[in-house]
Amino acid sequence: MTVSAEAVAEVQPSGLAPEVLDDQLISQLVDWAKADGIKLTGQGGLLQQLTKRILESALEGEITDHLGHEKHEKAGSGNTRNGIRSKTVVTEVGPVVLEVPRDREGSFEPQIVKKRQRRLTGVDELVLSLSARGLTHGEISAHLAEVYGAEVSKTTISTITDKVIDGMNEWQNRPLDSVYPVLFIDCVHLKLRDGKVANRPVYVVLAVTVEGTREILGLWAGDGGEGAKYWLQVLTEIKNRGTEDVCMVVCDGLKGLPDAIGAVWPQAITQTCVVHLLRASFRYAARQDWDRISKALKPVYTAPTEDAAMERFLEFQEEWGQKYPAIVRLWENAWAEFVPFLQFDTEIRRIVCTTNAIESVNARIRKAVRARGHFPNEQAAIKCVYMAIMSLDPTGQGRKRWTQRWKAALNAFDITFDGRLSAARR
Repeated sequence: MTVSAEAVAEVQPSGLAPEVLDDQLISQLVDWAKADGIKLTGQGGLLQQLTKRILESALEGEITDHLGHEKHEKAGSGNTRNGIRSKTVVTEVGPVVLEVPRDREGSFEPQIVKKRQRRLTGVDELVLSLSARGLTHGEISAHLAEVYGAEVSKTTISTITDKVIDGMNEWQNRPLDSVYPVLFIDCVHLKLRDGKVANRPVYVVLAVTVEGTREILGLWAGDGGEGAKYWLQVLTEIKNRGTEDVCMVVCDGLKGLPDAIGAVWPQAITQTCVVHLLRASFRYAARQDWDRISKALKPVYTAPTEDAAMERFLEFQEEWGQKYPAIVRLWENAWAEFVPFLQFDTEIRRIVCTTNAIESVNARIRKAVRARGHFPNEQAAIKCVYMAIMSLDPTGQGRKRWTQRWKAALNAFDITFDGRLSAARR
């Protein structure tokens, strides 16, 4: 599979554009492979052979630069080539056996494929991508063997994924903005094997920045069930990392959580997530009544004022209170944290009421952890969740849509919380 300079000259007419030359060379290589019965992909395929030749050519260029003379040239009394050694590296086109040149002094340090390196960078990225999408280490190993013919053990895959830990720790402790318009806080439960398999909460905080982008501030693994006391520690850590003010915190109806939020940011408004309230209501109702209950509650959370919301709620209580008293008690207990957003501009109310922002993040986390069943320790669980959220928006299109959706609401926040958002824009 060697293309000589003379062969290139024969197929290149005068004035031929480089991109046309590339197309002709590629077409010629494909035709040669087909004529010789060589597959384009897979073991022994054209792509694998080209990868081998390109890497070996690059290694030969590196040792030439290192020694200062071409192959077969006299080197005088200096360092010289000393044969080759073979090594197999896993690439995105399968395992490739390379002939790596050596020098007599042993001072040659190749860069494109370093000493003791057994995988190209693309393979590591592929492993991390598959892991972030919920595949177990065994499934990733089987996938690489089936698709690429590469034998990568589960231990190696674990070693690859462990590389993200340093970056994860740096991310977890990074400085934060001084002001956030909104924080959405929630937790997901994972199974950890600590003596015995038990549910453990992982606390997630998603912020909306003053530019309208979303940012996950951190991940925290707690003990036992979700609790307001642990949330106080999480929010205090966020404040210690630089967040001096938050306008609104949207959360579920966990008892004691408003007090924890008020202790950290006294000016913050605690807003119960309407979607959480509705889902909690459905847990007390028969499935055949869900649609009717949803329609009956909609006038409550879309009412123009708090008084109007109370009137609609009394109507709901009259219609459904006898059959489902637990739903009525649920809304009564959450009323103080439910009504604050009714006093705000329509844009703020719409975004808080209809955008269950953190649920899309939680859905991705649950998808990533579902196949694993349970985790051996806390670090393995947090690592999995971290990789899942880092792969939320690979194209950046979601970020653009999110920012556009929040523009009108941020204008309303600027007016409603006059002066408090300007500190983050300085």
